[in-house]
Amino acid sequence: MKHEMAHDLSQDLARKVAERAFASYREKYAGFAPTLTWVSETAAKASFSTKGVELKGTVELAPGKILLDLDVPFMLRMFQGKAVSIIERELSNWHDRAKRGEIS
Repeated sequence: MKHEMAHDLSQDLARKVAERAFASYREKYAGFAPTLTWVSETAAKASFSTKGVELKGTVELAPGKILLDLDVPFMLRMFQGKAVSIIERELSNWHDRAKRGEIS
């Protein structure tokens, strides 16, 4: 599953948005055991567990966009739209907060 969210933030602020969005997701959906591990200034590994299956993927910060690539097994693809919706909502919320100056 590949998803892209456009933004108009600096690279540093975009990373903070991704981190805050993921932290919020981790609080709300702790049962999915989400993890986010930065492997460089612009790339992170992400994982979630659901129905006994671990989903792994990457988060990449590119100029003007946040890219998410998650390997979703066939048996869980029916939930893909809901997952994208939740991720998009969290990222959008924190993006808007950054634009209002609430994240620095």
